[in-house]
Amino acid sequence: MQSFIKRFYIYQKERFPFATHGLLIAAFSFSAISYSRICRGAVDFIAWQPYLICIFNTIGMFLLLRICDEHKDAEEDKLYRSYLPVPRGIISLKELRVIGFTVAALQIIVQLVTYPNMLILYIVAMLYMMLMLKEFFVVEWLRKRQFWYVVSHMLIIPLVDVYASGYDWYLADAPAPKGLLFFFLVSFMNGIVLEIGRKIKTPEKEEPGVVSYTNLMGHKAAPIYWILCLLLTMLLAMAASYYANYNIVPYIILGVLFIVCCIPAILFRNNMQTKYAKLIEISSGIWSICMYLILGAGPMIGKLI
Repeated sequence: MQSFIKRFYIYQKERFPFATHGLLIAAFSFSAISYSRICRGAVDFIAWQPYLICIFNTIGMFLLLRICDEHKDAEEDKLYRSYLPVPRGIISLKELRVIGFTVAALQIIVQLVTYPNMLILYIVAMLYMMLMLKEFFVVEWLRKRQFWYVVSHMLIIPLVDVYASGYDWYLADAPAPKGLLFFFLVSFMNGIVLEIGRKIKTPEKEEPGVVSYTNLMGHKAAPIYWILCLLLTMLLAMAASYYANYNIVPYIILGVLFIVCCIPAILFRNNMQTKYAKLIEISSGIWSICMYLILGAGPMIGKLI
């Protein structure tokens, strides 16, 4: 048992660090619920019990997504990424399956005992995740079309968002606020920003058999596409701010944030250094966190204090 615990600790540290991922997913859930509450005119947050259940299940969903990816990418990881925990034998796919089934079973039990109505939204997200695991039964077609591959896989993020925000509107038996559509689109685009941002590499850092957007699009073009994704996300966030009846402050913050986050991409395009590629990845994370702070978490915290 101690051996497994130690090995799982190593695995989670490298592939799904609970400390950082847990905090980010908790903030993600808080923001989704907060935005829904604000759009519906509520002046307070939901009770802590449903929020804690929401956190437990959303963290579990993203862990299951990580485990599905380990199975889906097993052959490629064995060939090209032998440094990862599964290929190097830290933990086996069988053990990860046991963890996955245990997590899913606990989620369903907790859901049935607490808020059984939410099971519908949970099942929708899980069914989509299973389709992702099977690559929608068009493996070769998707692998040859990176655009559709990314789009189809990033849709899981707004589906989890629908689930999280449902702890407000769905449990209240109220229609989903119109602004949530733009919030969900922001979540989708955040996933795209993160995906491209972490796969912009200098020529010497490219790995054979490993997808990078600098390899697919070109080292000059990839950062421009990343900037365009930032721009689209900003416009969607502004639309979400409009539906939430925010004042001018979020619009100003979004504009400033966009300019600041563009700087590493411009620097990389002019001088392809590893440090600038890393700054793009860091900026992607900061951008995504700030989107949720601006749209949901920040305004709700302001109301609560």
